[in-house]
Amino acid sequence: MNELAPSLTPSEIGKISTLGLAYVGDGVYELLVRTWLLRHDHTASLDLHRTAVSYVNAAAQARAYGRIAPLLTDEETGIYKRGRNAKVNQIPHHATAAEYHTATGLEALFGFLYLEGRQERISELFETIMEEGEKA
Repeated sequence: MNELAPSLTPSEIGKISTLGLAYVGDGVYELLVRTWLLRHDHTASLDLHRTAVSYVNAAAQARAYGRIAPLLTDEETGIYKRGRNAKVNQIPHHATAAEYHTATGLEALFGFLYLEGRQERISELFETIMEEGEKA
């Protein structure tokens, strides 16, 4: 299997916990943000880190979910809801419970799509998030 472009079967993905999907999705989402920042002329390393953190924190990810929610299929909404409803052990001090759960749902969705090998759909959703984010 190519870990950079996996394509797991539904059965294989079904064996992964919802928080496992969110774990992978967290990395996918952060890599997307970092790449987007470089493509948009954020080049100073300190600026890159601070700016990336402003996009990948729970509050920002909760807002990002709000931008793509109307575009999701029933299957994608179901994955998001599984992630949102997953039992987490700790919520960071800088986020509300609602923001953190919404962010976990978003990460689970991106993890699911990544493991399914649906890079085109990931790109479509991420572009929508970032287009809207630029306007805010």
